[in-house]
Amino acid sequence: MRPVRLTQRRVDALKPRRKMRDVRDAELKGYGVRVMPSGTKRYFVHTQHHGQRVWKTVGDAAILTESAARTQAKAILVALRDGGEPDAVNSGETPFEAVAEEVFDRYGRRWKPRTREVNRIYLRRQIMPFFEGRPIAAISREEVRKWFRLLHATPAAANRSAPILSVIMRQAEVWGYRPENSNPCKGIRRYRAGRSERFLSPEEYRRLGALLGRHEADYPFHVAAVRLIALTGCRKSEILTLEWRFYRDGNLYLADSKTGPRTVWLCRAARDVLDGLPRSARWVFPVQDWRAPEEWLDGFWSQLRDEADIADVRLHDFRHSYASMALLSGESIRAVGRLLGHEKPSTTLKYAHLSDASVREAVDALAPVLAGRRS
Repeated sequence: MRPVRLTQRRVDALKPRRKMRDVRDAELKGYGVRVMPSGTKRYFVHTQHHGQRVWKTVGDAAILTESAARTQAKAILVALRDGGEPDAVNSGETPFEAVAEEVFDRYGRRWKPRTREVNRIYLRRQIMPFFEGRPIAAISREEVRKWFRLLHATPAAANRSAPILSVIMRQAEVWGYRPENSNPCKGIRRYRAGRSERFLSPEEYRRLGALLGRHEADYPFHVAAVRLIALTGCRKSEILTLEWRFYRDGNLYLADSKTGPRTVWLCRAARDVLDGLPRSARWVFPVQDWRAPEEWLDGFWSQLRDEADIADVRLHDFRHSYASMALLSGESIRAVGRLLGHEKPSTTLKYAHLSDASVREAVDALAPVLAGRRS
């Protein structure tokens, strides 16, 4: 939002939104008012002093008039300009939520849109209720450990939230809101995952393949999507957002996968699935609701796995089975990592307990096991 000339009337007229926002004054640089989703409004000073960020809460807009807040803000800014020390002015008062919002606005640009959206949900549900209103410089390691213990009933959510909190604290150091090497998230031990990896057996694949054949006439796109997930080891989101322009020379060239651009080498069976679909639209699967593409397939999959007596299998488990079978066939960790689009070898290593053991040869060898080859 562009700076505006703050007045009492203008401050009173500011309405809360879903996200916190700052309205800065057009005349007094560094002075502004923060509007919280709860409706609370606080005047602040936010500036730099010899490269260090300085944040000072001037007062609550429900108590302090705009003219009084402006006078106090001006005094703070003059004191800094005349050589005052930031610590004396700032006192580490920058609230946690201010830095969190700055992290999402600036650092969060490097996250993919879906990652950013999910991270914001964890921030709102798991992190903010505990840390909102706390000066970020005052948050201690013991507080973070207490917060993590309070999330013990939802270990998966705790494990997803901890890295987000750590990023916020790390950037707080980089931007001068906290002392260097003070990240209170260091040393937190994650909760053990409650669900072990699920691998499909050859018999389960046979049952599933027979059911897919039975449903193909009524649900051609749903069946094709499941087959492609099984035959490629791709993530569900990668298959459901496929565009025909990504399919060239018998391979998939994904411009924006979870780990960046990558090539998916297709076996003959996967190419047969794609070649059997009509190309009447930009998307390979144009029949779904693009506001919630994953829900389009989830209902079908839920019914299918019940029929196949594999009710505990998720679509993502096909990636686990795909990787395990590739390793069993003697492929290297590096080759399997390339097949799955893993950024780090350590991600692939979790499947290596099945085998110690090039890319197109690996997927061609796996095709008959993953789904009956179509002639």
